[in-house]
Amino acid sequence: MQRTYIKDLSAHIGTDVLIKGWVSVRRDQGKMIFFDFRDRSGSVQGVVLPGSAATETAKETRNEYIVAVEGVVNKRPEKNVQEGRQNGDIELEIKQVQIITVAQDLPFELDAEVNLDTLLDHRPFTLRRSRERAIFTVQAEIVRAYGDFLESEGFKQFQAPKLVGDDAEGGGDIFKVEYFKDKNAFLATSPQLYKQIMVGVFERVFSVGNVFRAEKHATTRHLNEYTSMDIEMGFIEDHTDIMHLENRLMIYLTDHLRKTCADAFALFGAGIPTVPQEIPHMKLREAQALISKETGVDCTHEPDLEPEHERWLCTYAKEQLDSDFIFITHYPVSKRPFYTMEDESDPGFTKSFDLLFRGVEITTGGQRVHDYDTLMEKMRLKGLDPLSFMFYLQAFKYGVPPHGGWGMGLERLTQKMLGLDNVKEATLFPRDMNRIDVRLSE
Repeated sequence: MQRTYIKDLSAHIGTDVLIKGWVSVRRDQGKMIFFDFRDRSGSVQGVVLPGSAATETAKETRNEYIVAVEGVVNKRPEKNVQEGRQNGDIELEIKQVQIITVAQDLPFELDAEVNLDTLLDHRPFTLRRSRERAIFTVQAEIVRAYGDFLESEGFKQFQAPKLVGDDAEGGGDIFKVEYFKDKNAFLATSPQLYKQIMVGVFERVFSVGNVFRAEKHATTRHLNEYTSMDIEMGFIEDHTDIMHLENRLMIYLTDHLRKTCADAFALFGAGIPTVPQEIPHMKLREAQALISKETGVDCTHEPDLEPEHERWLCTYAKEQLDSDFIFITHYPVSKRPFYTMEDESDPGFTKSFDLLFRGVEITTGGQRVHDYDTLMEKMRLKGLDPLSFMFYLQAFKYGVPPHGGWGMGLERLTQKMLGLDNVKEATLFPRDMNRIDVRLSE
């Protein structure tokens, strides 16, 4: 008999079917044995009736066993219909059970309430929970929508290297890799230099891939390895072209999530944000002046926003501007990498931006320097040796148009979309200073 996926069972009422999947729950009620089965398409309840040929095997079957089940699809009596639940109006009357794989004793019930460390210590098991499957279904749909939108805008995807010869940001928080005998390589903190090179090839490019930060943080918002969703595009007028594109991306993305992930958001009690046609924006100094005026805390001389100020601005944007998002622009030259374009009408400040969403920065972007000589000078001002970047600088020797882009953290975006407490919950296999699969303290 050909396998039927669980999501399709309602089209087979009154007929015999074969399903394959996992046992999520097994319950004995008198002489009847009830199961909840799941496969990649969904879940369904099944029952072994007294006297069934499946009884003896069913008695041996436990949670997380992988099974092949033959049975007949029956409509439930009206009083037993479970409204709003997948297959809530049908039940599988089990005729035969074949055990494909036996599961060992489980560390705890799959949907038991556990703390974050326990959740991550048993990640291969806990990822099977409906909660975690919902998180990573949403994340997969974010990535799909991201690529679909950008391809519709003429972008080509490319794969950036993860092993690089120097650090694009010019900072110290990088992982060094001993390379051959007398050279060092580094794990990439960004695909930045390569996407700028690719503007000279395709004009509009994007990438989705892992990046690495050797920051010694142990917070709810930091990871040492995360997924960066990047774009770079040529022939822009200034950074606002990039902001307008991201605004349209967010509209597209949230519309896509409403169509594909409404059940997942309902599971978390999270609202899919409505993105305004024009996300509000203000310069960093304007934002800091507003914070200082409203809170009495003078932050006007700070070169960047503190986390509590990002949270305050997002609350302000939601309550006063009716937006879950807000752009903050014009960060100081001193706080942005060498390739960031200085605003000629606002010396000392850059044509750059951060996009804040529900209390945290999810995107950093802006216009880049495209002139070869200017890039060389800016490198020197940052204390960098242009000779270390000659491979990258070739692109600018041979002509790159005015361009810009952004980097967006997939895990942070997923976390904030679903209202999760910790970014590690939105990371399949988190890497931070305390964990690489297992806790490093053990």
